[in-house]
Amino acid sequence: MSKENDKLIKQFQDYLNYERNYSKNTVSSYLNDLDEAKQFFKENGGFGGWDKVKSRDVEIFLQSLAAQNRSRTTQARKMSSLRSFYRFLVKREVLENDPMQTISLRLGEKKLPQFFYEKEMRQVFDSLAGHDKLVVRNRAMFELFYATGMRLSEMASLKLDQIDFDLKIILVHGKGNKDRYVPFGKDALDALREYRDDVRLALLGQNEDLGYVFLNNRGQKLTGRGIEYIMQQVFIKAGVGGKVHPHMLRHSFATEMLNNGADLRSVQELLGHESLSTTQIYTHVTMKHLQADYQKFFPRKDKKDEA
Repeated sequence: MSKENDKLIKQFQDYLNYERNYSKNTVSSYLNDLDEAKQFFKENGGFGGWDKVKSRDVEIFLQSLAAQNRSRTTQARKMSSLRSFYRFLVKREVLENDPMQTISLRLGEKKLPQFFYEKEMRQVFDSLAGHDKLVVRNRAMFELFYATGMRLSEMASLKLDQIDFDLKIILVHGKGNKDRYVPFGKDALDALREYRDDVRLALLGQNEDLGYVFLNNRGQKLTGRGIEYIMQQVFIKAGVGGKVHPHMLRHSFATEMLNNGADLRSVQELLGHESLSTTQIYTHVTMKHLQADYQKFFPRKDKKDEA
């Protein structure tokens, strides 16, 4: 039985690797989640095989995670891993019934994404005036973040050969080895060109040029953590306080796109979201446009005004 179960996990691993093209870290997370569930089943009534797991077993497992005060995000991810695994088994006709089908995790309201207002971004860019090497680099980096909605990991690993300066477009290597093209505008282009032409080689110094766009003051690739730290310093100095994170620039990009009339499908494609439902969380930002349109096209006067 153990060999059969290991075989199913191996098949699922191959599916994630070669059919879904997920990254090594993502695949590892799926397998760790499944292993944790299996250990729980073993310690609480025994594990007779993945085909013997019932919906009630999974519910008890999820309840145990909640009792341990594991975060809602962690609970949701582990449920998602189990759901993906069982969908795979049913799809491959290893199982007839999916024990995950009747299970839902009540996570409450989705937190709305935090974003920066245009005025706040203007403050940041105004604070990045001048020709100091690190200022020029930071201006190019944040202009590009704001103009493209790229993920932190995508920005950290960005290479010069991914950028077409003439067409103003970037080939982004996204999550799960999925590539997408993302355009950018003149402000980002000007900032990038200044950084590339006047600063990057000076920062690189005697280091081997591996092609990464954004370098630290030692001429090495800027890490995601390094970018986070720089952002904290830059935004505080600009008077945009609080806890800031590069992902908020991604949210700001999506917010601006939708506020200015872009459709969800376009934003989904630009952000590299696999599912449209992930992008739909941004629709809250269009509420002010809905209110304005409502008042414009349904201008029914209050009865008091008519009197």
